[in-house]
Amino acid sequence: MSEAYAPLLILFGISIVNAVGMVVASHVLNPRRSTPQKEMPYESGMIPLGDTRARFSVQFYVVAISFIVFDLETVFLIPWAVEMRELGWGPFLAMALFVAVLAVGLLYEWKKGGLEWD
Repeated sequence: MSEAYAPLLILFGISIVNAVGMVVASHVLNPRRSTPQKEMPYESGMIPLGDTRARFSVQFYVVAISFIVFDLETVFLIPWAVEMRELGWGPFLAMALFVAVLAVGLLYEWKKGGLEWD
């Protein structure tokens, strides 16, 4: 039984030695030389101005969560759609309920102005 795991253990050992070797080599071959330019924060090629702890609107988070919800809806709908004919009516009704609940949520968000971007 232990002979079956030997190749796996060898691969694991080589991976660990490789990872540690790369970290050590990067520190040995590229010593750190600090300069004021290197110590500055870097954000999209622009010099940072003002406080970095700027507050975002709640609307930003609502749109982000909506994106995640509808992205997950796609993840659930695609496999179901592939096997829809073999599954029958039970899963069809469950998926119809799932889509209806998400549609009601989207309608609510739309009516409340959550999708308006000012």
